[in-house]
Amino acid sequence: MTTKQRAYLKGLAMTMEPIFQIGKNSMTPELTKALKEALDARELIKVSVLKNCADDPKELAVMIAERTQSDVVQVIGKKIVLYREGKAKNKKIELPK
Repeated sequence: MTTKQRAYLKGLAMTMEPIFQIGKNSMTPELTKALKEALDARELIKVSVLKNCADDPKELAVMIAERTQSDVVQVIGKKIVLYREGKAKNKKIELPK
């Protein structure tokens, strides 16, 4: 992912609300499955890490990206933005070249 593409996705994510919250249970198989489904449907998602989660948000972002085959767009404080390109026929986001 180029810096121009990352900047474009950051701009799109600015207005988004987090659709998942990660709490004290951290990453569960159910949460991983739900994140994969959300990425299939939306391509770009925002996740909030709650204060009672013991994991570091940056480490958590890398773990989620590996499990969902997605890219970490950014981690700001306790917010994680992830992107996974959709299938060719139902792509929602067109990245700049």
